[in-house]
Amino acid sequence: MIYRATAGAHVGVVTCSPQEPLRYVFIHGPENPDGEWQYDFHHRRGTIVADRQRDEAITLDAFSITPPYQAGALRGGTHVHVFSPDASRLSFTYNDHVLHERDPALNLRNVGVAVPLQAVTVEKHHPREYDGSHYCVLVSRTTPQPQPGSDEINRAYEEGWVGAAGYIRQDGSRQRWALAFIGDTRAADGTTVPEIFIVDLPDALEEYAKAGDAPLAGTATSMPAPPAGVQQRRLTFTHSRRYPGLVNQPRHWLRASPDGSEIAFLMRDEAGVVQLWTLSPNGGEPRQVTCTEHGVQSAFNWHPDGRSLAFVSDNSIMLCEAKSGELVRLTARTDSAPSADAVVFSPDGKHIAYMREIDGFNQLFVVATA
Repeated sequence: MIYRATAGAHVGVVTCSPQEPLRYVFIHGPENPDGEWQYDFHHRRGTIVADRQRDEAITLDAFSITPPYQAGALRGGTHVHVFSPDASRLSFTYNDHVLHERDPALNLRNVGVAVPLQAVTVEKHHPREYDGSHYCVLVSRTTPQPQPGSDEINRAYEEGWVGAAGYIRQDGSRQRWALAFIGDTRAADGTTVPEIFIVDLPDALEEYAKAGDAPLAGTATSMPAPPAGVQQRRLTFTHSRRYPGLVNQPRHWLRASPDGSEIAFLMRDEAGVVQLWTLSPNGGEPRQVTCTEHGVQSAFNWHPDGRSLAFVSDNSIMLCEAKSGELVRLTARTDSAPSADAVVFSPDGKHIAYMREIDGFNQLFVVATA
């Protein structure tokens, strides 16, 4: 056992550090939940446990909901915490308690990062406030009512780190840190169209503590704002396609190739079949990778060497050659498909882990890649 929650709290959605020392990070719900305060999108936190120190749980994100709000702390709940490829920092999605109390319609999902700038100690004026090990900021910007046809979004989610060491800009320089995420835009007819956005992040840790045009900590009427110079940039423009936008089903997270040159995502082709596509972090036209009649049925991940990806298609685990889109069936087709939640390579790329439901319970399976 790695960790057991106490005082009526619950934990879940575990991810691991990709580098030593091995650490686990997961969602932690509130202790001693009651009628006034229980688990919700805006009532949860990140917790880190080191494999060698399982008796010591560290709270990732500080929580401050008493004005004046505190920069570096958050005012809500964090979710799906993912280490950067070098394991030095983490990304997460976020929902805001303060705005939820004002009007739930203002509690928009956003993307944030936790960086090892400094631990954050909160002046506790509320019994639910707590300290955190990392300095946390939001890096996306949302608005409740996006202007139709604009780059405005009312939801930022399913983010992914770009490259093991960032990506190469069009001018040949390296952008060391970046996150790609899905943002919900609004079409002219009022429908929601998910598009890809990217945000370039500072190299220097102290830059995360510099406020831009709005307070890092947020206000009573506004969400915490990104640091100075951190601006999201839209990469896809799919409103005019026959099937606009990325798909939400199967649920998937944007995943960049190890060299950062391609961001992979799922979108329908002209026949309405869900296919795997890639796009440069510098923008341009998306490239359709797969042309399978069966469609892609799951989230996906890149092989560590960047030459292939894995996902579920035709109720089988498939290995997909990144350049040609050629599929290799690794598991026999079954009446029920493997779980769509995750298809993951081992660090050496020799195996793929996935889940399958057996007698009503998800079980783990492993298949060799060759």
